Amino acid sequence: MRTILITGQGGTGRTTVAAATALNAARQGTRTLVLSADRTDTLGAALGVPTGADPEEAGQNLTAWRPDAAERFRDDLTAFQSRATTALDLLGAARLDAEEVTPLPGAEELALLRALRDAAMSESYDLLVVDLPPAPQTLALLALPEELRRYLRRLLPPERQAARALRPVLGRLAGVQMPAEWLYETAARWDIELAAVQAVVEDRATTVRLVAEPGPAGSDAVRAATTALALRGLPVDSLVASRVLPGATNDTWLAALAAQQRKALEEWRETYDLHEVPHLGHDPRGTDDLAALPVPGVNETPSPVEWPVTDHLADDGVLVWHISLPGAIREELDLIRRGDELVVSVGQFRRIVPLPSALRRCTVAGAALREGELRIRFAPDPDLWPRTR
Repeated sequence: MRTILITGQGGTGRTTVAAATALNAARQGTRTLVLSADRTDTLGAALGVPTGADPEEAGQNLTAWRPDAAERFRDDLTAFQSRATTALDLLGAARLDAEEVTPLPGAEELALLRALRDAAMSESYDLLVVDLPPAPQTLALLALPEELRRYLRRLLPPERQAARALRPVLGRLAGVQMPAEWLYETAARWDIELAAVQAVVEDRATTVRLVAEPGPAGSDAVRAATTALALRGLPVDSLVASRVLPGATNDTWLAALAAQQRKALEEWRETYDLHEVPHLGHDPRGTDDLAALPVPGVNETPSPVEWPVTDHLADDGVLVWHISLPGAIREELDLIRRGDELVVSVGQFRRIVPLPSALRRCTVAGAALREGELRIRFAPDPDLWPRTR
């Protein structure tokens, strides 16, 4: 199934673009599901059909879904209390009733990730359109499955489960039931769920569309988002310039703003697959307004972001790892080699990536940023590299 993640600059009509994209695909015969994590029903307002905790038919071939974060959070907490009964009793902890539980910050995003996983596993849809939060929050959200799985492996290594035979003995010596067994079971279940979400995000059929209002602030937001998405290996298939003003106007104030927009649009056109969505003069409401918005169609999946390793051993004695980071600035880059991993930081965004097997037997010999590509040179370690006769 094709998945289109829609994010971008805050307050620029991301939900409207997501709804219009889903409607356009559905009217072409594609079975489409549009997801949103908004606590308020902005998606329903755009579609003209209320949305909620259960998927709702919003038209022919179109389903809308806004998962209920509060309900999922209550269910998870209740299940955790049931499994942690012994530990909670030892601590003298008072149990929380489901009726008094309110979702914590981030619950909406976690509910969206679960819905993303469930929708991707469904055979009822051909296209999934996801209305995501503004780009900074989206980037943290998309990084969450990979980062949490890494934390779980460090805190509860699977190999330590081999010691489970000792737990009953330790429990008798301590006089209490040891909670390690359910901890590992919970960690394993979480790992499976997170891996399913990560598989959707990293799938070759998953792409991102950025939404921004043309102007200086929009250009900065687009550049930062494009670089951070590339760091996560996610391709941007389109840039949607929203609320574009007409060029011809007798209003001096509007003419100056339109000129500023045109300058940004010219710059974007050189780099992105740009689609201009004109300002309708009012907030789009209902399918007629959405159909009037010329959003990009669902084309073929673009090529994924590749990080190839090239062999320059014969000429320069090094291997070069090419990491695509369009829009990156040298002053914002930072690299740290940590064992068999590389910590790559671009401004406020960071990713820890495992080294390809060949590079684990090398030392870092230098790096350079050229034409939106970070090229890291690795020299073979004589103590680890296979010797040739």
